[in-house]
Amino acid sequence: MFCGEQGVALELERDGRDDAARHLVAIQDGVVVGTCRLLVDGDTAKLGRLAVAPAARARGIGRALLLGAEEEAREAGARRMALHAQSHASAMYSSAGFTTRGDAFEEAGIEHVAMDKRLV
Repeated sequence: MFCGEQGVALELERDGRDDAARHLVAIQDGVVVGTCRLLVDGDTAKLGRLAVAPAARARGIGRALLLGAEEEAREAGARRMALHAQSHASAMYSSAGFTTRGDAFEEAGIEHVAMDKRLV
């Protein structure tokens, strides 16, 4: 989705960390409709690559993935979750208790904001 729909260069999307990550997927009728990736480093979990297929959006799938990732992070011992939210999606994260840190910035040609949340 990031490469095809949003034009993110493939070399930016592939960072070599997928094998170290926990991957969550949302499946509907046998088809993957959403996914995210969680990297845990000490007491901080970094959420990334949260995406929902266009036809499956606005049905709570992103929120369910986010809640599942928070639970995975807690089980892994994380006390804090951090992420870089695309600015247009920051309201979803805010409604889930995430706080914006600092000013907007560009990442892969898309405006983002850094956000985090205490998990304990």
